[in-house]
Amino acid sequence: MISCAIKRDKFFKLFFQKSNYAQVPGSRDRAFPRIQKLMNSEKTDKLDGGNMGSELRYELEDVPKLRDLISISVQWLLVIAPILIIGGRIVAEMHYADAMEKTAYIQKVFFVSGLTLIAQLLIGHRLPIVLGPPAVLIVGIYATLESGLGTVYSSIAVCGIILSVFALSGKINSLQKLFTDNVITALLLLIAFSLIPLILEMLVSNKNALFNVFFAIFLVLVLFGVGRKMKSVWDSMILLALVFGSFAYLAIFPQDFNTEMPRFEFMFFSPSFEFSLRFDVLLVFLLCYLALAVNDISSIYSTGKIIKAENMEKRVKKGVSITGLSSLLSGLLGVIGTVNYTLSPGIIHTTKSSSRLALIPTGFALIVIAFIPSIIFVFSVIPKAVIASVFLLVLCSQIAIALTRIRIDDEESGFVIGFPILITVVISFLPPQIFENVPYAMKAFLGNSFLIGILLVLFLEHVIFKRGSLQSQKR
Repeated sequence: MISCAIKRDKFFKLFFQKSNYAQVPGSRDRAFPRIQKLMNSEKTDKLDGGNMGSELRYELEDVPKLRDLISISVQWLLVIAPILIIGGRIVAEMHYADAMEKTAYIQKVFFVSGLTLIAQLLIGHRLPIVLGPPAVLIVGIYATLESGLGTVYSSIAVCGIILSVFALSGKINSLQKLFTDNVITALLLLIAFSLIPLILEMLVSNKNALFNVFFAIFLVLVLFGVGRKMKSVWDSMILLALVFGSFAYLAIFPQDFNTEMPRFEFMFFSPSFEFSLRFDVLLVFLLCYLALAVNDISSIYSTGKIIKAENMEKRVKKGVSITGLSSLLSGLLGVIGTVNYTLSPGIIHTTKSSSRLALIPTGFALIVIAFIPSIIFVFSVIPKAVIASVFLLVLCSQIAIALTRIRIDDEESGFVIGFPILITVVISFLPPQIFENVPYAMKAFLGNSFLIGILLVLFLEHVIFKRGSLQSQKR
């Protein structure tokens, strides 16, 4: 009898999925409530991240086997290191002309990031999340360069203290209700689309621009094909992409790697920090840190919800407070701070692991690398086209996760998700001269496509298309 009932349920599920009758609003609810319940439960499982959870080899608190631990840790390192190199290099170029000073700046970025990552994994949000220099702080630093480095990094240190105190007060958890399924889904898509200009810049930054574009497309297609035929390869896809992609690219376009960098360097901490504050500069960074806080919260919530982590309020409180303390340290060392990236779900999906413990070796590796300029140099010579290809691969995984979570019950949900994505793309490709006459206190906001996208999603979801409590739960 039980077997017959199961077969009957499967038959009706298949029937309603294929038939036009399933398109009539409310028809299944009235005629076959049992079948509707079955189909809704299946859909809910997908929305809750059940698909990802069932595919993961290691859960949040699992300790991977030694071989897998090394592989997963290296892959996280190979994602985080280029982010630190790129972000650190952009800011270092603003400050210094000397190559050694630029390298020393990036060393300090690695050191702060390594300490922050370990602190987040052990006493912070305790989630597998990528961190790196936030774009909004890069904009803020660029906008306030004329005030002097002491004023810039003093403001960063003060804002870090303010952010940490605000998080520890517990008031930051009141923002949890803002992150509905629609908001989380939109955030996962927004981070992918907001990074398109960065990927494009890496592909077209030299004379081989056209080749770079097709190289990236070909490399990602090859990786998809290999992953399709050899399922076990997916666990090491990022590592394979960087290694074989770099060899292939450098075989076509050889480069000169001669360098006089020292093997070890322990004296990169500059003691010349001068505390200096200006109200207008501090105001700029307060606005930047408001955006950074929203970014940090959204990254923690989206990653936690994807892997079904518990005690999210506590994780957010501790995670954002560690971000603030990290900014205090980075300000004292005279470098840009770090923020949690929404990029993480794509890496979790690619590595098939959500183990936070697998990132602890990554954190220690970042600290060790901070004292070895030659290793930083090795990371810095990975072709930009290869790094762009890896970003494309990770973002494809992230988009796939977002699409499996989408629940479009009506046209309004489509507006909530679709409109911010379109605006994010538009702002991402606005000509820089548009912001020439904009006060730099607002440039950090108006020029940040990801921030504008987040604010639009929240405004649409909770103001324009606000629903009752019962309907909000369904969304």
